[in-house]
Amino acid sequence: MDVTPPIPKGRQLIDAYGEGGFRIAGEEHRGSVAVLPTQTVAWTAEDISALSPESLAPIFASEEPVELLLVGCGNGFAQIPRAVREAAKARRITIDAMDTGAACRTYNILMAEGRRVAALLIAVD
Repeated sequence: MDVTPPIPKGRQLIDAYGEGGFRIAGEEHRGSVAVLPTQTVAWTAEDISALSPESLAPIFASEEPVELLLVGCGNGFAQIPRAVREAAKARRITIDAMDTGAACRTYNILMAEGRRVAALLIAVD
């Protein structure tokens, strides 16, 4: 019996991470990325300290509204700067920070549940 949850057509799922990149919806991406429900774009951050309200531009520009933003902080956890949290809150987006591996797994689960989720992911080796 197949227990794979149905994923709406055209949705991005994270297939793999590590070695400095990601495989998302079957496509390889080097470096950090912003994963949105229907697209993945390069994200220039190499460290969570580079996170700023401007870093959220791909999320704010998403064609589909996002209600939850997962931030993969690399190999560990980091605090999200207050200005970033306030910028997201102003658009009714909740931010949850965790290590990149946990963010990838959580993103896939929430996407399978039909949630309006996106992820900013720092690449890890």
